[in-house]
Amino acid sequence: MTLIVTLIPLFPLIGFLLLGLGFRNIPRRITSLIGPGTILISLILSVIVSINFHNFTFSPYHHLFNWISFGNLTIPFAFLIDPLSCLMLLVVTGVGFIIHVFSVGYMHEDQGYNRFFAYMNLFVFSMLLLVMGANYVVMFIGWEGVGLCSYLLIGFWFRNQDFNNAAKKAFIMNRIGDLGFLLGLFLLFITFNSLNFADVFAQAKNYPVGSGVIIAITLLLFVGAVGKSAQIPLYTWLPDAMAGPTPVSALIHAATMVTAGVYMVARSNILYVLAPPTMLVIGITGMATLLLAGIIAIYQNDIKKILAYSTISQLGYMFVALSFGAFSAAMFHLTTHAFFKALLFLAAGSVIHALGGEQDIRKMGGLKQHMPATYWTFLIATLAIAGIPPLSGFFSKDEILLHVLTHSVLFWIFAVIGAMLTTYYMFRLFYLAFFGKYRGTGQEHHHMHESPSIMTLPLIILAVLSLIGGFINIPEIFGGMERLTSFLSPVFADSYPLIHRKYYFSDVYNEILIMAVPLVFSAIMIILTFQRFYIDKKILVDEVVAKKFFLNFISRKFYVDEINDFLFVRPALWLSKIFYNLIELKFIDRGVNGIGTFVIKMGDTIRYMQTGHVGFYLFIMVMGIIAILIFNILVF
Repeated sequence: MTLIVTLIPLFPLIGFLLLGLGFRNIPRRITSLIGPGTILISLILSVIVSINFHNFTFSPYHHLFNWISFGNLTIPFAFLIDPLSCLMLLVVTGVGFIIHVFSVGYMHEDQGYNRFFAYMNLFVFSMLLLVMGANYVVMFIGWEGVGLCSYLLIGFWFRNQDFNNAAKKAFIMNRIGDLGFLLGLFLLFITFNSLNFADVFAQAKNYPVGSGVIIAITLLLFVGAVGKSAQIPLYTWLPDAMAGPTPVSALIHAATMVTAGVYMVARSNILYVLAPPTMLVIGITGMATLLLAGIIAIYQNDIKKILAYSTISQLGYMFVALSFGAFSAAMFHLTTHAFFKALLFLAAGSVIHALGGEQDIRKMGGLKQHMPATYWTFLIATLAIAGIPPLSGFFSKDEILLHVLTHSVLFWIFAVIGAMLTTYYMFRLFYLAFFGKYRGTGQEHHHMHESPSIMTLPLIILAVLSLIGGFINIPEIFGGMERLTSFLSPVFADSYPLIHRKYYFSDVYNEILIMAVPLVFSAIMIILTFQRFYIDKKILVDEVVAKKFFLNFISRKFYVDEINDFLFVRPALWLSKIFYNLIELKFIDRGVNGIGTFVIKMGDTIRYMQTGHVGFYLFIMVMGIIAILIFNILVF
């Protein structure tokens, strides 16, 4: 089984090497097989490993070789295959394969076709390392790898300087978070003398709840999660990352990379339950991000940026769940979110493809008649993210809301408000894009068409997963067995006894009533949105927004980018100019150039001694011998 486990990340790496080294010479047909094909093999192997997980007769720990050994530090290159990693393997390879297939049609005319699939395969390889690693160092390799691939793919169309700036912004903001993550790893090693999950978690159980060193470690690790999973204050890179091709948005910025922080906290669950202050920080951060991103999404007009802020908001839900110890609920929502958010992005890509690159929803409309497959799949995804039963989002989101209510009524109210915001901005997008009359140019209207089957088939598959994905964890009140929770329970077994809940409902009827509250509010938001954007057709709200200060404030994303530019970017540029002019030019350059000038002048002087006369050389040799003899006599 170790061989099969090793082959799971190896095939995407082989695909990257083949396409990366020979991307200029490999025909596109071969690339279309290598790119998705390597991910398909990894998916099949992941399914085999997951199906046979309960039949394993050996340790889930798979040691490949000792990678680093120095003093007390021993870091093996090893994989950990347990229920949590099995779930992530299926999500990464399954959704990744579907998106790769979609990309074959979406990118078929792009000049960088082979390079695109090379980067995508490298990303999947890095993400698999992240979720399979048996220690924090292997996880960190994948962590940095997905950051690198994000930079490469966001700036894929590098001839556009704005896209390059977006890529640099994502890279730099992720490095800020990664610095905290790295400091957390240093403190982990100092505290536990190991970075292996098994050793760290076994020793951590002996620490008291509220231990200062555990709080420090978890806070530093959470800084890394804030950067990677786009939480306040390091979230502004994700909307700008929509500069990359739409399949990139679906794979990296919806289904996999941005969930790395959620996975890391879930993997380190025993550390976090021992640090209640950190859990509180996670909860406040997640809730603030959930509400802020939802409010901003209401007045966005770029179809991909609306979905980007939606991703940020849904990640906030996951962190809120983690903060209350609902680790299984967070991973459940991570899984269902991968289905319907990947579907939303790919369906948006289908719309953009049909309209020749148009992304402004104010210039869309009436797409229902021209793009029926995209319309129906987009509708399913919209209903799923809004939490409408029996779609997947209903089960996963309501499970989070129920767990939140067992801890805090106030947080539950805010979470329900967040659900209402989600319903509003998603149905606003849906109505403006697919209903009414087309509001774009005549050329775009003439170009409008349904996407080819290579693109619509992945949409249909993801739509089916969005429909039935919630059934993997049907709660007991609906006659289910919560199979996913039971499957993941061994990973969180040591943490559950330390989580204390307050129950605000005592029987099944009250529980169903509590679950019905967000559903009722979501239905109200659907009706209001239908009334406003379909019946009243209040589509162009720019003039209204401009006249109302608060609405303008929201539409400008609370000026967060401008504030960051004023507080951090401009001072950094100003300081760099000072260092460049005063230190770089006047000291470093003068010092380096001065040494070079000195050497040249010394050479010019000494070369006069090279006369070319043998007699002169004999004279110098004799004088040297005499000088050596005199030195020996005087010294000794």
